[in-house]
Amino acid sequence: MKLIDVVTAYVTTQRSLGLRFVAADRLLRQFAHQMGDVGIADVRPDAVVQFLQGTGPLTNTWRLKYNVLSGLYRFAISRGYSGSCPLPANVPKLPPPQTPYVYSTDELHRLIDATPLLYNYRSPQQASMYRTLILLLYGSGLRVGEALRLTIVDADLNNRVIIVRDTKFFKTRLVPVGQRLSMELASHIERRRGLPMPEGSDSRLFASRTGQRWPYSQVITLFQRLRQMAKIKCPEGELHPPRLHDLRHTAAVHRVLAWYRDGKDVQRLLPQLATYLGHADIKSTQRYLSMTPELLGEASRRFAQYAQCGDGHE
Repeated sequence: MKLIDVVTAYVTTQRSLGLRFVAADRLLRQFAHQMGDVGIADVRPDAVVQFLQGTGPLTNTWRLKYNVLSGLYRFAISRGYSGSCPLPANVPKLPPPQTPYVYSTDELHRLIDATPLLYNYRSPQQASMYRTLILLLYGSGLRVGEALRLTIVDADLNNRVIIVRDTKFFKTRLVPVGQRLSMELASHIERRRGLPMPEGSDSRLFASRTGQRWPYSQVITLFQRLRQMAKIKCPEGELHPPRLHDLRHTAAVHRVLAWYRDGKDVQRLLPQLATYLGHADIKSTQRYLSMTPELLGEASRRFAQYAQCGDGHE
């Protein structure tokens, strides 16, 4: 059976189980293209190693590719499409995963203040649109891909909620937004209507100058420029600088920090934060809560108060 046909069957099966499988589909089709028009049983191990390594230094992308291909070959072998797996038996030493970064309030202001520098005369709304995107990601904790999939109608500003449709496992959730963010989104939508609206109110909330969805790759490239202009550098001991995705980590940590300072029951509220972020369980949320000095200080202060109360009752 042709490799590309097995890929198509595998992707179809995964999606029937409720997985979006977009990035994996793209990677598998890239793999099939690089292997050529061959049967899955004819894929050479050395060609697989070359695909895994790519060009340049070894990164954690190797593990991502390996895991996706492992799934493909488990599927192929279980159905008799292939008798063996050409993946290498030994995993090379890979760099440690990037530590989630929590932006300081000052760094967030610098990012926002630098957005006018993204102005492009061919796309006059680019700078203001990026400003709104930054504010939305921080104010809502959305994933970058979720924000870019939003349509205008998904911003329910009357009720001050964002409707995030078809996330992981095709779930939909409502994300509340504050008054200031709601006003920012209202101004953005008013400007957005000056661009083409190919699908009316169902057109993308964040769009290119043609009115189509803003390409993820372009958004990331613009952030790399923005981060540089905001003078946010790579933390000591890290191989890579902070990412746009880290705004989501920042939103989670800052929310918990505010709860501590307001005297809220953080443990009781964590499941609500998990729902807010669209996590399947609280363990995923806990991984987002990097122990910043501020968060550690507030947690220690809360524990000290708890201990003092306990001493008073003895």
